[in-house]
Amino acid sequence: MSVAVAVQNRGHIILAADSKRTFGSGAMPISNLADNKIRKVGSAFMATTGWGLYANILDDFLSRKKKLHLTSSESIFDFFTQLFRELRQRYSLVNDQCSGDDSPFADLDASFLIINTEGIFYVACDMSVTRFNQYCAIGSGGSYALGALHALYDDETDPAEIAEKAVAAACDLDVYCGLPVHVERLALGGARTPRRKKSTKAR
Repeated sequence: MSVAVAVQNRGHIILAADSKRTFGSGAMPISNLADNKIRKVGSAFMATTGWGLYANILDDFLSRKKKLHLTSSESIFDFFTQLFRELRQRYSLVNDQCSGDDSPFADLDASFLIINTEGIFYVACDMSVTRFNQYCAIGSGGSYALGALHALYDDETDPAEIAEKAVAAACDLDVYCGLPVHVERLALGGARTPRRKKSTKAR
């Protein structure tokens, strides 16, 4: 349960995510959490939503990969097909299908948002990859964030401000999302630019 937002505007791409972690019906204070929901994968950044175990699986999977290039829809799809094989062989994934779903494809029961210097890429639970030109939002608070993105995109000029406001909207409206906001920034077609520090406090 999370929200992650990506925004591309004015030559930069932003990936932002909330900080709240829930454990059943409880939640851990933000000050007691040592990591965040965004991971660096090669030259890209990835945010995950869904089962918390995916964070551990990704850390282990990434630690054993020498070269990672999440630079295109094709390379991202290849990454996730490799991950799916290992989910079945090495980790604890036991269900190929989402119960009650007529789809013939496997279901990861999680979604992912990736930014690189080429753009924004959304990976759905069936591992399909979609590229977006302006913005995207995923997670339990994704619909609230998406509405905020749609309303703000043409009026705001700083993509970081757009992303942060969209995550904040989800945190206000979805009980499974919470501040502060973690932000990563990339220059479109270029190197990573310095991350701007956040002063937003947890609620």
